[in-house]
Amino acid sequence: MFHVQGLQKLIVFIALSLGLSTASAGSYEDFFDALKADDVTVVRSLLQRGFDPNTVNPQGVPALMMAVLIPSLQVAELLVRSPQIRVEVRNAKDESVLMLAAIKGYLPLVQQLVAKDADVNKTGWTPLHYAASGGHVAVMSFLLDHSAYIDAESPNGTTPLMMAARYGSPEAVKLLIQEGADPTLSNQLGLTAKDFAVQGRRQNSIELMDAGLARWAARQKSTTVPVQPNRWPSALPR
Repeated sequence: MFHVQGLQKLIVFIALSLGLSTASAGSYEDFFDALKADDVTVVRSLLQRGFDPNTVNPQGVPALMMAVLIPSLQVAELLVRSPQIRVEVRNAKDESVLMLAAIKGYLPLVQQLVAKDADVNKTGWTPLHYAASGGHVAVMSFLLDHSAYIDAESPNGTTPLMMAARYGSPEAVKLLIQEGADPTLSNQLGLTAKDFAVQGRRQNSIELMDAGLARWAARQKSTTVPVQPNRWPSALPR
């Protein structure tokens, strides 16, 4: 069996063979040491010398995703600005870099990722779900302004409003309701956003959901056009 250290060296060798032909193994180590320290000077120097910004660490995590997770935000923003960067990378949980930036509330990074065409409406869990669960209203507003689908459904039918109601903040719930999120939707377990708020014992969110449901019902009633019976004249003009 491979020793763990030996396996990591093998991964490094593969990474070097695939994408680091212009950089040495020493540069590889320097790059990730600088990334962990959020040292933009060293990272910028390596990129200028041809180091691939899409390089993965020994565990297979792309540099940009690693920078968001640590977090090393200065390096993350530097990597996003690189012409060669690939922003649409996913981890084993199908999380994108944009989702991870959204759940942490990193608005400037979210803005840069979207400018680089990061997928705002990826299938399944979306960046809006993640921003809502963190209660990050500024990020949520930005995503909605950039065509994020407000009632996006996760694989089990959970919406951003449900996530905000249980895990986010009252401000996040209020924003989604004001922007037109449907409070009557339920997921595959039959749970609505209000149910999520109740389970999380979020009294403020429960009250907001009650008010939102009342407004939604009133709006649906006011927009319902009654069907008029056909009225034909008793006699056609001659």
